[in-house]
Amino acid sequence: QVQLVESGGGLVQAGGSLRLSCEASGRTFRTNAMGWFRQAPGKEREFVAGISGISSTIRYADSVKGRFTVSRDNAQNMLYLQMNTLKPEDTAVYYCAASGVFGGVRTTPSDMDYWGKGTLVTVSS
Repeated sequence: QVQLVESGGGLVQAGGSLRLSCEASGRTFRTNAMGWFRQAPGKEREFVAGISGISSTIRYADSVKGRFTVSRDNAQNMLYLQMNTLKPEDTAVYYCAASGVFGGVRTTPSDMDYWGKGTLVTVSS
């Protein structure tokens, strides 16, 4: 069974940094797009960052571009999100997701087939 497990969330002051990790097990996703989504209380789940199977295509939401960096290590089935210059509005549960087919970046939650349970990021002011 496919499993995605996020880690690295926590409490950080505005302007600080966190690095999120996602470990995939049960199958490999080396040719599949993966990404990060987030959901704040009372809000819809939204796209944060996505990366294609061989990291040739990367997409970011406008709200995080220039501050966040997504990367992957296919040999280890790991996905990362380096978050710098964090803002209180970044506070949310962050989810790792993977597409079930090969291809490029997906930016809508409905295009992703596998999800982690999330890790909470809280940015205080």
